[in-house]
Amino acid sequence: MNGIYYYIIAFFIIWAVALIFNNKLSKYGFEIDFPIIMWRTERLRGFIKRISDKSPRFWKYFMNFGIVVSFVAMIGMTWLLVSSLETITTTPSVSLVIPGVEMPGSSIYVPLGYGLIGLATVLVVHEFSHGILAVTEKISIKSIGLLLFAIIPGAFVEPDEDELKASSKLSQLRVYAAGSVANMSLAAISFIIFLVISSYAIPGNFSENGIEINRVVGDSPASEHLKEGMVIESIDNHVINDSSSYMNIVGNFKPGDNVTVGTNQGSYTLTLDKNPNNESVGYFGIQAAKHYELKNNAFGPLPWVLFNLADLFQWMFILNLGIGTFNLLPMKPLDGGKMLEILLSYKLPENMYKPLVNSISVIMAMIIIVSIIASFI
Repeated sequence: MNGIYYYIIAFFIIWAVALIFNNKLSKYGFEIDFPIIMWRTERLRGFIKRISDKSPRFWKYFMNFGIVVSFVAMIGMTWLLVSSLETITTTPSVSLVIPGVEMPGSSIYVPLGYGLIGLATVLVVHEFSHGILAVTEKISIKSIGLLLFAIIPGAFVEPDEDELKASSKLSQLRVYAAGSVANMSLAAISFIIFLVISSYAIPGNFSENGIEINRVVGDSPASEHLKEGMVIESIDNHVINDSSSYMNIVGNFKPGDNVTVGTNQGSYTLTLDKNPNNESVGYFGIQAAKHYELKNNAFGPLPWVLFNLADLFQWMFILNLGIGTFNLLPMKPLDGGKMLEILLSYKLPENMYKPLVNSISVIMAMIIIVSIIASFI
């Protein structure tokens, strides 16, 4: 089933329950005002304070370093976004990514389960980090909790705006940088765990045995014949033993080529299409991964869980890094735009830096909107 249907079903179930039990849910801190459901709690505020109080000096020093990293990431992301204008009509750099849903023009497909868990880590870590630094800087937290916008989950930690504006510029920079720095830190941790599992745990328990199709793109050349779970044994009479032999052969085909793919379930001939990312390369419409067999059955099926863990931490890495750095773009209302405004305020008067940041925000927003539209076209 296309992931979009899961979202539609969940939307009707959640909102039916919310509206029917509105009065009861309100007793537990829920506020239901379509299209938003908010849940506020005091327990999370105490949890954030306990974390902050354990080592406030560490959080300040760590976020001083985080401010530098954030501005470096801001410059890098801005350069990538602006330079993408050269290929915006062929390979848009920005596209919508929804877990479980194939988005037109997007080269990334996020699995539903891993994607939702990964997004949950992004939101919770990001918002809680804002809260931790706010408490560390002696700024009150007005509200904290979780929310649902229609069907899109989120979290919020709302520092007192008056106290935040009254604090030092360095304190403000720490608070605004905290969310993205936390996302990038979690991305680094997730990547290390992924490498340990994929480079040591999996090779220690499994041996590579061919290439397995783990996803077939809809309306692609492969969608008429190939299926998930098939093991590719040959391509145009070239034997596929491992990922190296697979990569060496697939990039040699052109759009319009007739290619015979041999699998463990039979052979099929495909007429390749143009690759969305490079029109000169033939497009099969499959995502393939290494196929493994267990070396030792002493632990039964338990070692197979390693693949699920590797996929989970891989998507946690991708989503935390991608969303965390995107949030540092120099445009308001993103944290990057607020940080740029504070940085410029050190040398420029308000009547100069505010219009400058607003202009940059408009330019960034236009590039993003055009890229998304181009991805659909």
